[in-house]
Amino acid sequence: MPGVGQRRRGWVLAGVAVVLGGVLGFHRLVPNWPGRVGSLLESFLPWGGVLVVVLLVVALVRRSAVALVALLLPVGVWVDTFGGLLLPGGEGGGRELVVVQHNVSDENRDPAGTARALADSGADLVALEELVDPQLSAYEKALAADYPHHVVRGTVGLWSKHPLSGEQVVDIKPRSIEEGWSRGLRAVVRSPYGDVAAYVAHLPSVRVGVSGLASQRRDESAALLGRAIAGESVEPVILLGDLNGVVEDRGLRPLTSQLAFAESGFAFSFPAAFPLARIDQVMARSATVGHIRTLPATGSDHLPVVARVALE
Repeated sequence: MPGVGQRRRGWVLAGVAVVLGGVLGFHRLVPNWPGRVGSLLESFLPWGGVLVVVLLVVALVRRSAVALVALLLPVGVWVDTFGGLLLPGGEGGGRELVVVQHNVSDENRDPAGTARALADSGADLVALEELVDPQLSAYEKALAADYPHHVVRGTVGLWSKHPLSGEQVVDIKPRSIEEGWSRGLRAVVRSPYGDVAAYVAHLPSVRVGVSGLASQRRDESAALLGRAIAGESVEPVILLGDLNGVVEDRGLRPLTSQLAFAESGFAFSFPAAFPLARIDQVMARSATVGHIRTLPATGSDHLPVVARVALE
């Protein structure tokens, strides 16, 4: 028979499991103040699965039946929320585009090598952020043979195997940022399956400090981008970008409320040395984003992500 102390520890484990399940299942109810704690929690929500495993091991070691029963709650919630991402992607269909998204880093010491690695993916579209001189010319030269069509606006660019038209800047600059900041573009891709509106964006960075998550500029920029995409007349729409946020982050709701994202694959992309989250995103409207995965590291602090987008 378990002693009083062992039973007490079992109930403590059960309580922790219930709290964890509540956090995973009702994270939207966590207030975003102070310090945007809700967004901070959502940024690392998938890692709640690691806590579930740790609790499971402890419960097994303690032989606590009550803790094991309580763990059914967080296990069920995590599987319901993220389990689909563990499944392999389906077979590719006929009406689809392969797309690559990569923040190449303005400190990349091997832009030509990075460009060759991205071209080897065979993608139809390649979206790049943090394009600065003199690296920009290296990307243009290295990608020219495989991608004869491209557009660059500010520090973001789109390379395409198919003709482009309607190229324009998308203004996503927060009011507190000085003039000259340009990180959004839109172009129409003349794909073999019809016109596709492609957006490339690099939202402002967020910082985690003692006061919490500093994401005000990112959230404002996401709202501006969401407004632009909401008014888009060409369908389908594909958004590629470093959004500096995960799809669960409520700060990206102006985008995730109207765009679909990957059905399978975690594809954690940042930081490249030890990826903790996917902040490089592929989203779409009137299209389905299939399996998303990372490509091998380049000279950037981000990993490239590649996805198949099936057009409706």
